[in-house]
Amino acid sequence: MKSIIITGASSGIGRVTAEYFLAQGWRVGLIARRADKLAEVTHENAVLMPCDVTDEAAVDEAFAGFGHLDVLFNNAGMFGPQTTIDQIALADWKQVVDVNLTGMFLCARAAFRQMRAQTPQGGRIINNGSISAFTPREGSVCYTTTKHGVSGLTKTLSLDGRAFDIACGQIDIGNARTDLVLNLEKTRAAQGLDPLPSMAVEDVARSVFHMATLPPEANVQSMMVMATKMPHIGRG
Repeated sequence: MKSIIITGASSGIGRVTAEYFLAQGWRVGLIARRADKLAEVTHENAVLMPCDVTDEAAVDEAFAGFGHLDVLFNNAGMFGPQTTIDQIALADWKQVVDVNLTGMFLCARAAFRQMRAQTPQGGRIINNGSISAFTPREGSVCYTTTKHGVSGLTKTLSLDGRAFDIACGQIDIGNARTDLVLNLEKTRAAQGLDPLPSMAVEDVARSVFHMATLPPEANVQSMMVMATKMPHIGRG
């Protein structure tokens, strides 16, 4: 049975992707801080792993206890304050960096360690970047800066993982209908702005599954899946 650990698995993209992999017969480790939300997943192949991705000891313990690992979907993240840089407190900046970068680093490190040591050696790490790793939206300095950092993490893991048959790729998502996007829509509506074009979260889950199920000699280095009518392509 193939295995995957998914971070940020209590809601949104992580939750839907976990349920998709379970439906395909995978053993799925679900990592999130909210144990009560994880407990809603009752599938026999679900391994519930309540854990804060910013807690080094907790992350290492969770991965060590999971056993053989084929794939990590490094998904946990947060948006942070939606405003200009002069209105952002240092504590808010640090919180986003802790989750979006340090949390991704800790989980990637734990997965890399496991994949390097296991027999057969190797595996795959899929980092959840964002369309903001290419093109930011207004009021997203914390989120956008960290997502550019995720791209650097992905490329470095791809290079360093070659000797150990560890592949790494990145999925950059634009406007899947998660709570994050729905909250952005509320903010835009309050400002009199047009609604956001969006897409179903299930479309993301299928894309992650495609990346995860490639043979070891093939890797999607970068995939962008976005709402068709997003104004990402083009210029004014």
